[in-house]
Amino acid sequence: MPKARKSFQNIIQELGNFYGRPEPPKVTDPLGMILLENVAYLVSDERREQAFDTLRERVGLRPPDILTAHEETLLEVARLGGMHPASRVEKLRRIAQTALQEFEGDLDSVLKQSRAQAKKSLKKFPGIGDPGAEKILLFSRTHPILAFDSNGLRVLLRLGYCEEQKSYGATYRSAQKAVEGELKKDYDWLIAAHQLLRRHGQELCKTAEPLCRPCPLKSSCRYYQKGMEFRL
Repeated sequence: MPKARKSFQNIIQELGNFYGRPEPPKVTDPLGMILLENVAYLVSDERREQAFDTLRERVGLRPPDILTAHEETLLEVARLGGMHPASRVEKLRRIAQTALQEFEGDLDSVLKQSRAQAKKSLKKFPGIGDPGAEKILLFSRTHPILAFDSNGLRVLLRLGYCEEQKSYGATYRSAQKAVEGELKKDYDWLIAAHQLLRRHGQELCKTAEPLCRPCPLKSSCRYYQKGMEFRL
């Protein structure tokens, strides 16, 4: 039988002991995070950061800079971020246009809104759904909410914190509800929790062929324990 599930705070502590304390996020402003999300597609974090840094150096991150940039320059930036560069150039220009038209180029105003309204505002941008909006509100230290990416959510599913629902959004909300009573209302801790769950999903708790044996959480992991039952 699987062992009793560990508390969420213990899970985060064990991941921190295993991986070390994460570095603070390099990008925490709303517009920067939206551009970082859209400048690359299906590439490593390193390539995404490279594309973002190149955008900042060669074009700039202000909406007018992006809207007036030469098309070929934006294409060169987008090519660093993987496939379909032309579609990402269009997204970058759409982000800049939305920032100007909806928020006069200043997304800091969004951070003064209520949580519900801020999420609604951020979701006007391409590539930003509830998880992305909540990550922006967390990393900008606007609302102390634990956001997951798909890697972190997969970790919680396998640990047994929640069950997969009919949609990704429903599964995401189920995971949030499962841990909400165990969270620390501390931005540093919440941001580190997001980063550690994400890293664990990327490096060990992978979608295909997860590396369970070196996992620091396997003793209380439902997914691992079920696998052990099948092997007996």
